[in-house]
Amino acid sequence: MRAALAPGVRLLRALPRDSRYRGLTLVLTFLSYTSYHLSRKPISIVKSQLHPNCSALGLNPHNDSNSSTWCCWAPFDGDNYKELFGALDNAFLVAYAIGMFISGIFGERLPLRYYLSGGMVLSGLFTALFGLGYFWDIHVLWYFIVVQVCNGLVQTTGWPAVVACVGNWFGKGKRGLIMGIWNSHTSVGNILGSLIAGAWVSSAWGLSFVVPGIIITTVGIICFFFLVEYPEDVDCSPPLHHMAHDEDPGGVTISEKDPEAVTSNEGPLSLSGQSSADHSHSPKEPAEEPEAISFLGALRIPGVVEFSLCLLFAKLVSYTFLYWLPLYIVNVAHFGAKEAGDLSTLFDVGGILGGIFAGLISDYTGGRATTCCVMLVVAAPMLFLYNHIGQNGIGTSIAMLIICGALVNGPYALITTAVSADLGTHESLKGNAKALSTVTAIIDGTGSVGAALGPLLAGLISPTGWNNVFYMLIAADVLACLLLARVVVKEARGWCGYMARKRGFKEF
Repeated sequence: MRAALAPGVRLLRALPRDSRYRGLTLVLTFLSYTSYHLSRKPISIVKSQLHPNCSALGLNPHNDSNSSTWCCWAPFDGDNYKELFGALDNAFLVAYAIGMFISGIFGERLPLRYYLSGGMVLSGLFTALFGLGYFWDIHVLWYFIVVQVCNGLVQTTGWPAVVACVGNWFGKGKRGLIMGIWNSHTSVGNILGSLIAGAWVSSAWGLSFVVPGIIITTVGIICFFFLVEYPEDVDCSPPLHHMAHDEDPGGVTISEKDPEAVTSNEGPLSLSGQSSADHSHSPKEPAEEPEAISFLGALRIPGVVEFSLCLLFAKLVSYTFLYWLPLYIVNVAHFGAKEAGDLSTLFDVGGILGGIFAGLISDYTGGRATTCCVMLVVAAPMLFLYNHIGQNGIGTSIAMLIICGALVNGPYALITTAVSADLGTHESLKGNAKALSTVTAIIDGTGSVGAALGPLLAGLISPTGWNNVFYMLIAADVLACLLLARVVVKEARGWCGYMARKRGFKEF
């Protein structure tokens, strides 16, 4: 007697073909970028083990004359260890920022599946090589710097590729919410990276890098076998990136014929369904594809420059927390390395909530820039409060970390996902989807300049006191908000016009 079909299989069969492949794309790209961030996190956890407080561990068993640093890992055993940690961070982040501007250009011209999976395998290799320095007993700075530079370059393959894949499968309707949830891969990766690195940080810190390296390599191989780049490759309908409406460059959508169209969800049978069907049945011939957009052409898209510069300062704040929060907790709250790493994951928990909230609100209001600006304004006083009262008790610390994580990472998540996809499929491109990777790379590449500056400035400023580091972060938040002022004004004007038109329709 044959058993009934498994419930999971029945559910898959009940879903439309397009939905199954969209779900597969979301899952694979989510796992991909989770593993990217998982492999970046260990360095922040291991820092406190490379230069621990040796006096708390008792007498030097080797009778070394320099007893205060007998347990440190050379070359990080000197008084300049914070500057060396900053050099490690910037070796990765500067290479990442430079490589990101080039990566999007390659991403538009190479098969995304090959580009993504190849980058993940190489990222796994260089992540593991850093950890192998422990087992090979390497104590020269140049080895770790070179590995960090190489890892920063190959990790630039990730973001343009995954955003382009998701943008190829999903239209603009509900994009903020979908990408807000999907973008939790950043925080999930940071959390898993912290937990995995923390498991071995005190016993054999090399495994804190080797294990994440194996994980990202494995996920890269899975993506090579299962990732589908375009809906047309599997005879699915491509998404509609635009409705029949006027769109303000700032992101507010205003329908000329139906004010309610701003919240409508695109699909194969929406206003432009015929053109969508035509595209889905026409073969993808390379000769008929539009040319990839140039770097300068992408910069001319309305909103790209403003959001790129805003992300520079938003990412400066986020990555300073990413690389320095565990060490801050160790120094200020006097937790151990593992406990500080575990506690720092709450910042990423807040990041998940903030990304989803920002995407939901921006979908509902149509104001991407306004949503970012409001969250950045509120984040500034919250950072000040965390520095002054965040260590007063474990409950206060948990609450403040979650709130700060939500407010700091919410705008960062929105800009790097929904905003990048919106601008990469902007109406001014007249249907040329070949701009998506380039626009994403420009925005994230500019943000990565801030990501490199943040940890560097933290390393230089922290010897003068952690208060000064937080003042720097607050100033960066304010600047990020000011840079979006012009786009926020455009969104406000768009809303005023929308409300005036809506009143006109009611009177008519």
